[in-house]
Amino acid sequence: MTGVPDLGHGVGLRREHFERVLEAPTRVDWFEVISENFMVEGGRPLHVLDRIRRDYPIVLHGVSLSIGSTDPLDRDYLAGLRSLAARIEPAWVSDHLCWTGVGGHNSHDLLPLPYTEEALDHVCERVLAVQEALGRPISLENASTYLRFTQSTMSEWEFLAEVVRRTDCGVLLDVNNVYVSACNHDFDPRAYIEAIPPEAVWQIHLAGHRDYGTHLLDTHSRPVCDEVWGLYREAIARCGAVATLIEWDEDIPEWDELEAESERARAERSAVIAPDTAAAAKATA
Repeated sequence: MTGVPDLGHGVGLRREHFERVLEAPTRVDWFEVISENFMVEGGRPLHVLDRIRRDYPIVLHGVSLSIGSTDPLDRDYLAGLRSLAARIEPAWVSDHLCWTGVGGHNSHDLLPLPYTEEALDHVCERVLAVQEALGRPISLENASTYLRFTQSTMSEWEFLAEVVRRTDCGVLLDVNNVYVSACNHDFDPRAYIEAIPPEAVWQIHLAGHRDYGTHLLDTHSRPVCDEVWGLYREAIARCGAVATLIEWDEDIPEWDELEAESERARAERSAVIAPDTAAAAKATA
């Protein structure tokens, strides 16, 4: 997929903020929605989404694709997702590099993969099949992880970069997840960011997490921490102006606080990009 648009700065659209978004303009540029919440026949959520789509770009973000599972791809799910995409015309469709269940049972969690050649072949085959079924490329997000497989023969970032190379899918780079996994598994988060092809990064996620002493847990329940802001600046320096989203799914704040967090992301990105833009303009003057 070439020419992926820089949508600017957005937030996840949640039921708690429906009325606020409908009643007056906001300072955010776009919204991301959980695909499964709107893969229904009618109902108020879909009606609200239709109205908001008139004024804002929308990205569909799924949690049930289970791209790494050994179960067959759910063709009914893919048909529903394709139908929703035709209705909403999203900027793109994304999901997670993970598996969520097996044997027809859904764990309702984003489970890690073994990073092996066999798993790589399996995931790439399924990504290509999903993109064909949807009639569009997809973007895959790195999930936060809390255990690793001893069978792995490569790092997660090497695995993801190779999936991109073989399938031409995009990357939804979750900077908070990189930080959480790096702390949990004791690796350098900068090595992860530097290994991902910058041209493949369509979108960035930022969120808050909880520190339980022995591990970090990705909760989307608080503001972005200083360390993640620092990694975000490094990601922008490497990838350029990439659409950025604030995720907040637990202990959801009032709209003004969420909007302010998105404005913080705008300021952080501008602080990295604006000096480069100014220098380039001066050089060509």
